[in-house]
Amino acid sequence: MGFDLSMGDEPLAIAIDSPPEGSARPVRCGMCGRPLTGAESRRTGLGPSCDAKLHPPGPAIRTRRHEVDQDPLPGT
Repeated sequence: MGFDLSMGDEPLAIAIDSPPEGSARPVRCGMCGRPLTGAESRRTGLGPSCDAKLHPPGPAIRTRRHEVDQDPLPGT
């Protein structure tokens, strides 16, 4: 009287977005959505160009320094 809903050894549903067995799930950039390949990029979640947009490098320390004319210290 019951129905047999099993389909043998076949899975009932296949996930379309799942990667093949044995491969890592692709990590995508949080800003642009491109796949990330480098370990540092995968760790931060941003590609190199998007990371540079959010975190631009600061000016070189040498550009901020300047020499000042100073009188010698008394007693030297």
